[in-house]
Amino acid sequence: MKIHIVGGGAIGLLHAGKLAQSGQEVIVWTRTETQAELLQKEGIKLEALDGSVRNAALNSHSLSNLESVLAEDPEEPAWILLTVKQSHIDELLVDRLKRLSGPHTAMLCLQNGIGHLDKLAHALPKLALYAGVTSEGARRIEENGVRHTGKGQLWFGPANWDKKDENLQNLLLNVLQSAGFSVGLSNQMRDRIYQKLLINAVINPLTAIFDITNGELPRHPSRIKLMQSLYQETSTILTADSMMLAGDGWQLVLDVCEATSANVSSMLSDVRSGRETEIDWINGGISAVAKRHGIPSPLNDAVTALVKQLQ
Repeated sequence: MKIHIVGGGAIGLLHAGKLAQSGQEVIVWTRTETQAELLQKEGIKLEALDGSVRNAALNSHSLSNLESVLAEDPEEPAWILLTVKQSHIDELLVDRLKRLSGPHTAMLCLQNGIGHLDKLAHALPKLALYAGVTSEGARRIEENGVRHTGKGQLWFGPANWDKKDENLQNLLLNVLQSAGFSVGLSNQMRDRIYQKLLINAVINPLTAIFDITNGELPRHPSRIKLMQSLYQETSTILTADSMMLAGDGWQLVLDVCEATSANVSSMLSDVRSGRETEIDWINGGISAVAKRHGIPSPLNDAVTALVKQLQ
């Protein structure tokens, strides 16, 4: 079975590196030719949790060269792990995903925020589409290097039940577990996506606005008051859209801040680097849900506008 990793960021490289080390046939598809050439030549430098560094050899190509290098056996089972950011899921990428897909292909989406699954299901109606939520920590340290910063859990399940492929999903489950990932199948992926969205909607924009690490966020009275207000508003909106809260959601936000205390959130990293953030699909997505239900969302609207001014 081939595993196509679409996206050469931290999460993409982490999965590619660990899967390649376990003996899987992995191809990384990148946005730039430079990164693809470096990965093809030198492989992935994967720094493990214990600080050890190992190289993993694999194939890599830029997405712009997809047609010239793609020669798939249509009968061979394959998985696509889509690890790009929401802002990169445009018409051109969707067209390339179509060309990468065969009759025995499934795709696992590992994006933050909401909106992408509906978009992909509409554009790729024949593809077995799976939603995924991961809490693995990773940081890209160079174009072909990634540091595993925290052990997490990956949950995935079908986004379109009529296209569910149990053989393919069990294959992926087994190869990911063999590569050292903690993985589980779930029939409640919408709840899991919303629960992660709730956490991201509080931590990501506020760390970006205040320019602080995750751990620093709740350490000031005015910041924690703002966190609580944003949490309550977001929780109300997502609960109105049928989210089932698992346990104490507010405490989970604080636990994540503590567990990732030294981490710079992806949104703050994007702001610092002058890149487009995923604010439109996180807090902006929550505002869209609120509008559908006729619920006010002043704090989500405000942080969306503020982060857009920063990016």
